[in-house]
Amino acid sequence: MVLRSALLAAALAAAPLCADAQSFRCVGKDGKKYYGQAVPPQCVGAVVEQMNAQGAVIRRIEPQAGGDDRAKREGEEAERKKQATVRDQNRRDQALLATYSSEKDVEDMRARALENDQRSLKELEARIAELNQRRASGKEDPKAIDTELQVQRDMVAAKKKGIDAINAKYDEDKKRYIELTGRK
Repeated sequence: MVLRSALLAAALAAAPLCADAQSFRCVGKDGKKYYGQAVPPQCVGAVVEQMNAQGAVIRRIEPQAGGDDRAKREGEEAERKKQATVRDQNRRDQALLATYSSEKDVEDMRARALENDQRSLKELEARIAELNQRRASGKEDPKAIDTELQVQRDMVAAKKKGIDAINAKYDEDKKRYIELTGRK
């Protein structure tokens, strides 16, 4: 009994050392689990799991596939991606239909989205006109005014790009809404 307890204690004390040594595991073709510091030979052609010292899986290593297996996996992956794309499109379509109840709703939301940018664009254009008048008066340093004019023109270009992006988004939403609802 004492000998048995001593052996059990020794086995338990050695268990953490064994856990460090067992950094790879797999299920062989015979259905048994194999462990080792290196990939066990029984794991050839099987999925191998690399484990940390605590026994948690940190990486899965897929077996190298032959041409047929690789083509099959690539086909399956392409199909999964296709299905994911379809699911994403369905989700976007449902969100679009939940957002708009008519084409007028699309146009109303476009108008709200453009409102601030269009107001800012008018203010920038007025500022450019003012700077051009100041430059024409000749009372101020033309280089300073030219620098400010360039800054304002760059801001106008950025606003116009933003407006174009908003319009493109709502054009696409309206087109998709019409496709989904069959309305014209």
